[in-house]
Amino acid sequence: MRQLAEGVHQLRGFPPDAINAYLVGDVLVDAASRHGERRILRELDGRALAAHVVTHAHPDHQGSSHAICTRLRVPLWCGEADVEAIESGRLAERQPPHPLNRLSEWAFAGPGHPVARGLREGDGVADFTVLETPGHSAGHIALWRARDRTLIVGDVLFGCHPLTGVPGLHEPPVFFTPEPAQNRGSARRLAALEPALVLFGHGPPLGDRGALRAFVACLAG
Repeated sequence: MRQLAEGVHQLRGFPPDAINAYLVGDVLVDAASRHGERRILRELDGRALAAHVVTHAHPDHQGSSHAICTRLRVPLWCGEADVEAIESGRLAERQPPHPLNRLSEWAFAGPGHPVARGLREGDGVADFTVLETPGHSAGHIALWRARDRTLIVGDVLFGCHPLTGVPGLHEPPVFFTPEPAQNRGSARRLAALEPALVLFGHGPPLGDRGALRAFVACLAG
């Protein structure tokens, strides 16, 4: 894994920056698809883990959550409005009725897992603060550290093209996003923080404050 900021590491993935997971202090943030289990466990080997947080209830973020929490005996946390989906494992039911959502659940999702803590606005995760950022999922959360302006956005915005993987800012695809207009509101809220470092669920880190602000200013609705 590579260090991106004080106490913040990005786990390796293949292809690089495609489906990201982060270690913030002693908390794992997101867990890729179920196919990432062995890789994530290898990278966490020898590190003390206190909890695992899922930014939102989609298969490419919770896929290895059950395995990791079970193997490492750590609690699972997520946004309060996503608790039911995470616990049941029935993720496609809460997404738009598109064939790709059913395919994604079949190909990438892991089993449901009990949630020990439903996160709300202002809760602490390591030295980050929870921000409620719904739209891409009902309980989507972002994580913000004001002292160095580091922001983990989950999938409120993508840092790469969702099909080609070419770096650049994009909205998440509408067929994966139940409430696109609400998600744009969440994106505007995050851009207003003027983060110095933005970490995405998909895409490389972004250290250009102006790029995020300019992109969000052009969003419709």
